Amino acid sequence: MAKYNAKISGTGHYVPDKIVNNFDLEKIVDTTDEWIRTRTGMFERHHASSDQASSDMAYEAAAKALDAAGIRAKDLGMIIVATVSGDHPFPSTACILQKRFGVKGFPAFDVSAGCTGWIYAANIAKQYIENDIAEHILVVGVELLSKLINWDDRSTNVLFGDGAGATVISRSEPKDISRFIDSELSADGSHYDLLMQPAGGSRTPASKESVEKNLHTVYMEGNKIFKHAVKSMYHVCDLVLKRNHLDVKSIDWLITHQANLRIIEALGKKLKIDQEKVIVNIEKYANTSSATIPIALDECIRNSKIRHGDIVLMASFGAGLTSGSLLMRL
Repeated sequence: MAKYNAKISGTGHYVPDKIVNNFDLEKIVDTTDEWIRTRTGMFERHHASSDQASSDMAYEAAAKALDAAGIRAKDLGMIIVATVSGDHPFPSTACILQKRFGVKGFPAFDVSAGCTGWIYAANIAKQYIENDIAEHILVVGVELLSKLINWDDRSTNVLFGDGAGATVISRSEPKDISRFIDSELSADGSHYDLLMQPAGGSRTPASKESVEKNLHTVYMEGNKIFKHAVKSMYHVCDLVLKRNHLDVKSIDWLITHQANLRIIEALGKKLKIDQEKVIVNIEKYANTSSATIPIALDECIRNSKIRHGDIVLMASFGAGLTSGSLLMRL
């Protein structure tokens, strides 16, 4: 049995200055604003500069989250970074982030669970907090996918943006209503090849040939992913609601992975939740993978849309194929 509860004590996010809208994309790829909006709900996305790396964006978001939590990096007991686009294949981006903050002596590691990465990482942090192994854990979702885009593939090159969302997960005092209520993680590896970066690992090492064939870029079978996304997110959401004897009417806000407006709306309808309770910011940032949920959460907290005491249900799906949900009271 858990010794303590865990809560989110601070949030922050960062997106690069460069904005690429649909009309900009019309000039460089075979697409139109209407095509993108109709099929995805996206209009803008932020792209990092040539000298920016994932750790740079993670640092900016994390600094804001630490400030919001009222702690310093030296107070942390762990850093977990969720990413599929780290600075290097190794070492972990979390270790690089630890160096940026000038701290050491505690664990720092990355989690690779595709777009579900932040939910996986937050759940890991929750377990460490609840079992009194750490008091404060920094969890960051960060992606720099603009450097992994295949500009010849119109089905994917308009979808992704860069950004980072950070959260400090801390011990919750007994009198504090803020806490993680429940979570559910899942995966179905039989469909791993529907969404992947084909080359650059031990299966197909990077080579002149792999780069010429764009095998180091994002590959996705969109139609099959769509069907899995709605089904898998509904499943993990339904499980946590039933397990805690909660009706969907008890949920104040639903924050889902911002991959496609159609998917977001389809999940809301399947859950039978009021659409006004469904958070959507995909038109501004596109798909930032593991960063979508923490970015949306930070935005909603900072503009007072989500308030202290609100019950928030979060859900995501991603490469693997992974899925996960988190139920919490902010």
